[in-house]
Amino acid sequence: MSEFELIARHFAPCGGDDPSVRLGIGDDGAVVVPSDGEDLVFTCDALVEGIHLPMGAPPEAWGRRLVAVNLSDLGAMGAGPRWALLALTLPEFDDSWLSAFARGLGERLREAGVALVGGNTARGPRSATLTLVGSLPARSALTRGGGRSGDSVFVTGVLGAGGYARRLWNQGVRERALLAPYLEPNPPWRLGPALRGRTTGAIDISDGFLADLGHLLEAAGLGADIDIEALPLAPGLDSARRADLDLALAGGDDYELCFTARAEEDEPLRAEALRLGVRLTRVGSLTEAPGLRLFRGGEEVPLPKILGHDHARRAP
Repeated sequence: MSEFELIARHFAPCGGDDPSVRLGIGDDGAVVVPSDGEDLVFTCDALVEGIHLPMGAPPEAWGRRLVAVNLSDLGAMGAGPRWALLALTLPEFDDSWLSAFARGLGERLREAGVALVGGNTARGPRSATLTLVGSLPARSALTRGGGRSGDSVFVTGVLGAGGYARRLWNQGVRERALLAPYLEPNPPWRLGPALRGRTTGAIDISDGFLADLGHLLEAAGLGADIDIEALPLAPGLDSARRADLDLALAGGDDYELCFTARAEEDEPLRAEALRLGVRLTRVGSLTEAPGLRLFRGGEEVPLPKILGHDHARRAP
């Protein structure tokens, strides 16, 4: 099977019929036509075998996770997804692996209304990179800065589900439903556009709740007090067990949203999240005093030794 046959068989069907795509898969570049008054938002995430997904992970999970992690970034920017580019590197062009990968990829792209408009294939160690482009009204993108002392800190979903499922995989569990939060996360990206004009800072939780909240605090020049008892921990985790608490706070792979908002927006935000079927929890507030502090029953609790994943840090 040639490279062009591979593309035509597995990935051309992911192009869809979006009228904004003037020229899609099959040429040297894609041509898309954004609407007037729109800003475009670009994000790019890679999956590398043995780093972001374990050896032996199902190919369908590769496709679904690849789209999900990019949707999470667009949600944190308040953008709606539109177009995607795929770069795929494989040690062998195995037709059954490609078919399952493309099925998972295509399902997630169609769910989000995204057209795959091009990309690249190459032979080498297994990795997949997706560039996802979203759009939103001009000058309405959510950013990390802008918070003020007293703003509420919110998180969507539960914390620790991705890390807990990763732990189960490492223990030999292979039941898809139990592993889904790690292998096939489902970020609440649809809430992102509803946050425009209502939040003061937003980020997706991918490297760990505390690490990503820290980026919000750095951008705003503020600190935060977080109530451990308010944290929405994933089923199976107990905040009374330090290892479980650290997994929820710093384990990463959750792909939820963390954002800050003025107190008067609390109830409207809860109502909007409820309408979209997204769990939303207020877990603390921003403070003038710099730094990140954890409290349980009014008593300060030490932070974990590592606040989250750092892509530049080598594993010990």
